[in-house]
Amino acid sequence: MLDLGVKHTLTIDRDTPPGLFLTNEAGEEVLLPNKYKPSQFEIGDELEVFVYLDFDERPVATNLEPKVMLDEFAYLTCVDSNDFGAFLDWGLEKHLFVPHMEQAYKMIKGEQYLIFCYLDEQTNRLVASSRVNKFVDNTILTVEHFDEVDLIVTNATEMGYNVIINEIHIGLLYKDEVFQDLKTGDRLKGVVKKIRPDNKIDVSLQRPGYRGIEPNANKVMEILEATEEGFLPLHDKSKPELIYDTVHLSKKAFKKAIGTLYKERQITIENGVGIFLNKEE
Repeated sequence: MLDLGVKHTLTIDRDTPPGLFLTNEAGEEVLLPNKYKPSQFEIGDELEVFVYLDFDERPVATNLEPKVMLDEFAYLTCVDSNDFGAFLDWGLEKHLFVPHMEQAYKMIKGEQYLIFCYLDEQTNRLVASSRVNKFVDNTILTVEHFDEVDLIVTNATEMGYNVIINEIHIGLLYKDEVFQDLKTGDRLKGVVKKIRPDNKIDVSLQRPGYRGIEPNANKVMEILEATEEGFLPLHDKSKPELIYDTVHLSKKAFKKAIGTLYKERQITIENGVGIFLNKEE
């Protein structure tokens, strides 16, 4: 049987009253129902489809785009809930099931939840779990210091935000280094700031130390050059929130960046006023 929960590139084998039967090189086949049949096609054409189980628990193909696939995290809306579990909108006709025991806390219709999609080996069904920490592991790390990583916010803590790193590991983003509103399910880019002896990972939204100076300086230059007068009203007394809203850098990273630009004579700094782009003569 074709793997469930992933996309396949399959060949149109035959046209039947229920729809198109698609096959792979191994001869495994699946039905693409008429409602998903392309308006124009020929036998032998290749189609990219997503395979999952229909309402009768039979493998079926669709050309609809799912909001989550096998072994992925997503932030989805609950559309129904009962004593057996909950159902999430994942962009397909049949909703994604979350067993009661896989809910971190009881799901409520209309609310959104961060979930992980996996294959239940006992039932061979695609299901979801909001107990996302079960699906991350820091035992063997696949990241190193200063690596650029993809982050998913899981929840806020007293120290900051727990985040999923590259959909594999769990890490911490400290709140004093965040200058924007974050909520569960947000996806953003970050950098591995520190790896502790117990394999706990600290991440940052800016590159730490000297490695972040040059790209941050380039970012400030690009913003300066895009302004009409080559001026930004940012200085030592500017609030961190204003700096982040303007150049998307922490105040510390911003000061390092403009220090680099000043040494290279790219800008002029006027205390209490802002920074000016030095025009070429």
